[in-house]
Parts: sequence; structure tokens; C-alpha cells
Amino acid sequence: MARTREFDTEAAVSRAMELFWTRGYEATSVRDLTQHLGIGQGSLYAAFGDKEGLYRAALEHYRTTLAAAALRSLEEGTDARSAIRAMLVERVRIAVEDNGRGCLVVNAACERLPEDAATRRTVRDMQDASRDALAEVLRVAAERGEIATRHGPHTLAAFLVTFLNGLLVSSKITPDVRSLEPLVEVALASLD
Repeated sequence: MARTREFDTEAAVSRAMELFWTRGYEATSVRDLTQHLGIGQGSLYAAFGDKEGLYRAALEHYRTTLAAAALRSLEEGTDARSAIRAMLVERVRIAVEDNGRGCLVVNAACERLPEDAATRRTVRDMQDASRDALAEVLRVAAERGEIATRHGPHTLAAFLVTFLNGLLVSSKITPDVRSLEPLVEVALASLD
């Protein structure tokens, strides 16, 4: 008779996400994971298949929690510029936490690509969703006359996603909001 799982897999994925985010995939061993999660190696393998399966689950958890919250914040802004500013600044604030751990997804891209096709798909899907959400906000803003129309909304959105990726890498080098936040204003000038 199969044993009943004796731990909360969602909580385990959340805790694993934090560990992968802080340490990276390669620097996190199965032993680190089992100790951090308080589960046995057999339980980890039974629930997630292997370390890679838990990593995939952690990236998916990030997508459905933090990344989804960032996209929702775009929809809640009163105007495009303030919504985009708030989203970018919040991403920076999260990235500088814990002495500059950056962004789990950008870290995954830097660490795991180009060899890991599954991570590439996951990262691309999240970046496509961010770009598409930004493009819609920018399209509406252009129609309202809130932003200049010299660049199309998709081009501006792609620029802002690329800018954010660089900013998130920089947050690992210089984990200081006061140094990074003014750069957001420079990026927002692209809307003028």
C-alpha cells in the first residue's frame, strides 16, 4: 500500500522557490532542499520526480504568484505611466531583497540557458506575457494621448521588458533601490 504524502506540497514548492531564488539551481543540492523543506529524499522524489521537477514547480509557482501579481498591478494603475513606474519599482524592490538576489526568472535565464530548453520555454512564456500586458496598457495609453506614438506599443513593451531584465541583473550587482530607481525614470522617458 502506498504511503500518504505527509507534507504540504504547495508550501514545499514555495520554500524551494525561495532557496533556488537565493542560491540558484546549480548551487542548491538535493540535500539542501530536503533539509530546507524538512522532508526526506524519498518524499522529494515521490512528489516531484527529481530536483529538476521541483525546480520546474518552483518556476511555475513564481509565475502564478509574483509574476501574476506584477501583471495585475499594471491593470490597477490610474494611468499607464504611473502603473508601469509602480510595477518596475516594485520589481526592483523585490530584487534587491536578501542582499540582491535578483529575479528568479532572470536568474534562471542567466544560469540555465542556452542548454536548458524547458527553462527557455518557461522564461519566454513569462516574458511574452509581460510584453503582451505592457503592450495592451501602452496601446490604450496611446489612444488616450497619454504617451507619444513615435514607437509602437509592442516595440515599447519589448524595450521595457528588456530594460527590466537588465535592471534585475544590476540589482544583484548593486542591491540598492536608491541607485536603481532613478533608472526607471530614464526608461519612462521612452514614452514621451
